[in-house]
Amino acid sequence: MLTYRSIDPVAIQFGPIKIHWYGLLYLIAFVGCYLLVRYRAIKQPETRPIEPVQISDLAYYCGLGVILGGRLGYCLFYEPSLFIEFDRQLPWWGVFMIHKGGMSFHGGLIGLMLGVWYMAHKLGRPFFELMDFAAPATPFGLLCGRIGNYINGELWGRATDVPWAMVFPQVDSIPRHPSMVYEAFLEGIVLWAILWWYSAKPRPRMAVSGLFGVGYGSFRFLVEFVRQPDAHIGFIAMNWVTMGHLLSLPMILIGVAMMIMAYRNQRLNPA
Repeated sequence: MLTYRSIDPVAIQFGPIKIHWYGLLYLIAFVGCYLLVRYRAIKQPETRPIEPVQISDLAYYCGLGVILGGRLGYCLFYEPSLFIEFDRQLPWWGVFMIHKGGMSFHGGLIGLMLGVWYMAHKLGRPFFELMDFAAPATPFGLLCGRIGNYINGELWGRATDVPWAMVFPQVDSIPRHPSMVYEAFLEGIVLWAILWWYSAKPRPRMAVSGLFGVGYGSFRFLVEFVRQPDAHIGFIAMNWVTMGHLLSLPMILIGVAMMIMAYRNQRLNPA
């Protein structure tokens, strides 16, 4: 059995200025994703939908979309009271208080897609052509986010007796699944390897994006069985369905549909 050792959430401090690990990891995520997409653009000049010098603009719009979408998505999906119940402790602008915690992947994904859409519109390229090109880099951002969750000691799992169970003293003395570690491995490392390998060869337009939806949705759906649901939400239905299940299932179904459509279109309209 392991014990979670508390980590100071502040990575660097200069007098009154504090730089938190979570914010620093977001910066690392954006830089890493930028470098990965740029690497692909340089290595695949014949098929790239964007020039290397334009990737900084793509990173900017996507980064803005991830931050705003992630925060607004969290407030909408997990804490809608922030939109309707204002009080002295957390007034309406609490929606924008990212430093207080609470970011939703699904909201961030919507924000990222809007960023890609805007950039594709500026370049005059099809949306999924650019989305497919950028999708394989996204798991690196997920990996950084889950490392941030671990450092913050949040998103712990349910009680278990597996040998690698971890006690989170800030919660209780019960051994639990280190679910944020599971997500870091599956969503950040395994999904990256699958997408990078799959996208190394030409694929039908929309197929890579579809595979991302299937991969992330499936991994998140599985981990939700061992991840402790948010205390203020609990189980949505049948004493096992969580909000994560509810948000991930459509990703799986839409991803499968996208891949089927991609290969069907390729068969009907061969190059």
